[in-house]
Amino acid sequence: MTSKPNVRQPSHVACRDCSLSSLCLPLAFNLKDIDKLDRIVKRGRPMKKGEHLFLQGDAFLSVYAVRSGAIKTYTTTNEGEEQVISFYLPSELIGLSGMGTATYPVSAQAMETTMICEIPFDQLEALADQHPELRRHLMHLMSKKIREDQQMMMLLSKKNADERIATFLINLASRFRRRGFSSHSFRLSMSRNEMGNYLGLAVETVSRVITRFQKTGLISAIGKEIEIRDPLELCILAGGKATENNPILTAVG
Repeated sequence: MTSKPNVRQPSHVACRDCSLSSLCLPLAFNLKDIDKLDRIVKRGRPMKKGEHLFLQGDAFLSVYAVRSGAIKTYTTTNEGEEQVISFYLPSELIGLSGMGTATYPVSAQAMETTMICEIPFDQLEALADQHPELRRHLMHLMSKKIREDQQMMMLLSKKNADERIATFLINLASRFRRRGFSSHSFRLSMSRNEMGNYLGLAVETVSRVITRFQKTGLISAIGKEIEIRDPLELCILAGGKATENNPILTAVG
């Protein structure tokens, strides 16, 4: 078992005041009901880079919402090799995959200094019994995760290296935009090795493709800082239905 950063701080941002509430909470929740949810949420100390939220095989007790920073989930093979499964950004919920087996099927690790909200699942389930809109929201999140996993399988089976990385960058841009951040200029939380692991590419291939994207004017990359310079062409390369007016938003469903 891994220790969890679940010590409540003396002062914290309540759910109703959180800038991410419209993304991680159902919009139909009124302020009174949000306060009910707020009472069961545990807000812990910041997680350091490399610290684990939970390990593969740990008992499933809680789900977690990322408040700031980023988390990766991964599995470990019998040979000890790591396979990255997902990356989670602020407002995204981690841990629902443990519902069916009572244990977490993956490990979750901070990629940078990260703040999380822990929501004990038994209390969340009891609250969802009282509020159907919350249960619908949870079902929506699980459906969305299944759809993303299916899209990832298609990505790995159908696309070449350039298309995989273009799709990855456009998806990140879209996720940043939904959170009120820039969709054209952002920092990658993951290393190129982690990106390659996730996309099924060698780290050398990732570096070559990013260099080629820079030479052709699609992006500018300095370390982990990415600027998308030609979003329309990058969307087209990713296979999205881009338009000149809004290429980032329309490229990814």
